[in-house]
Amino acid sequence: MDKNKIIIMKFNKHKYKVMNKNTNKSTVSFYTLGCRVNHYETEAMAEKFIREGYEVTDFENFADVYVINTCSVTNMSDKKSRQIISRARRTNKNAIIAAVGCYSQVSPEEVAKIEGVDVVLGTRNKGDIVYYVNKAKDEQKPQLMVGEVLKNKQFEDLNIEEYQDKTRAFLKIQDGCNRFCAYCLIPYTRGTTCSKDPEKVLNEINKLSEHGFKEIILSGIHTASYGVDLEGNITLITLLEEIENMDGIERVRIGSIEPSFFTDEVIEKMKRMKKLCPQFHLSLQSGCDATLKRMNRRYTAKEYEDAVNRIRKNLKDASITTDVIVGFPGETDEEFNETYEYLERIKLTKTHIFKFSPRKGTKAADMIDQLDGTVKENRSKALIELNAKNEGDFSKSLVGRNLDVLIEQEVSKKTGVFEGYTRNYVKVEISNGNENMIGKIIPCSIKEANGDYVIGKAL
Repeated sequence: MDKNKIIIMKFNKHKYKVMNKNTNKSTVSFYTLGCRVNHYETEAMAEKFIREGYEVTDFENFADVYVINTCSVTNMSDKKSRQIISRARRTNKNAIIAAVGCYSQVSPEEVAKIEGVDVVLGTRNKGDIVYYVNKAKDEQKPQLMVGEVLKNKQFEDLNIEEYQDKTRAFLKIQDGCNRFCAYCLIPYTRGTTCSKDPEKVLNEINKLSEHGFKEIILSGIHTASYGVDLEGNITLITLLEEIENMDGIERVRIGSIEPSFFTDEVIEKMKRMKKLCPQFHLSLQSGCDATLKRMNRRYTAKEYEDAVNRIRKNLKDASITTDVIVGFPGETDEEFNETYEYLERIKLTKTHIFKFSPRKGTKAADMIDQLDGTVKENRSKALIELNAKNEGDFSKSLVGRNLDVLIEQEVSKKTGVFEGYTRNYVKVEISNGNENMIGKIIPCSIKEANGDYVIGKAL
């Protein structure tokens, strides 16, 4: 995944339905750092504990087991993971603490030495989490299971069966990455690309539909590579075509994807899809070819712009978001200005800006011409300001339109105001909504733009 952003997720103790009536249930708590795939996998692990009679509780609470789903995209991610592990140990010195995921995968011995860690599992062993936690508890000794991900070509089926949110659901269809970008450890933490069997994907979508979901987001580490490891002519676009013909699900989104995916042939097929939402997160990282080359990105700025224009020309109301890294080693003022002017010209809907952080073990960490933190900060601020303008302009372009909105929830601290998202993933707040609208797609009239979201009324 190209979004080098730490996302923290704390599980609410009421989120899951307890599957065991035993009044003396053991408790388990989760803390998740990292990408959407990590969040999906945490929910799946939580279900496994529930089926074994555990009750999920808040991370701040006293629990028998703490599971920290770690991230290792930056050195700061590793540090944050260690801090969370220490916090869990302070809360209950006798708890079983399991550190799983990317940090555990890339530095298993380091994680195992952290005081209080009882279980260390890599990225392809999360499905066995309950087994190893119980084993550590029974045998009273640490458990470490971290496989060699670069040699593991098997997709780990880690499914969610009991979704509680009935509006939209993430569905992991792919794992790993073959790209080896200069700044990224993902191939070493997640392994090379592997795909979920398409029949299993379609069966899971059917279950989601039966549970009342209207929207699914197909997620992965490198979603565009879906199918390359499977036999037959299976690709992401053939999977989307299968989903298009299914009943129930009304909206489909795809996760972060590269511009090279959007060929003329793919666009022509997408034009015929009514369920596919015109919202795409296209990885950019830099608008300068020289910087892209040092990053080992496999496209040029022009190829990226061509993909953007192709999407906008053929898919109505398309929203395109991206990621940009500022301060990559060797990025001169001229190179940064080239990126700034590029983003100013192509006016993407939203840009997530990240200051380059050297990650031990990557090529970029050993590159010469590492930039000063002040330079990174100034460049970041400049792009944040530009993004605010571009995001506001896109919101304003929707005023006066009637758009379908999938209502998700009542806005906290705004009683009687409900919010949801358009097909191109713009948040809409409506003042004339009600609880009966939650989980339904409602036509709304857009009255006003307010920065990165809009205000409207249900029709």
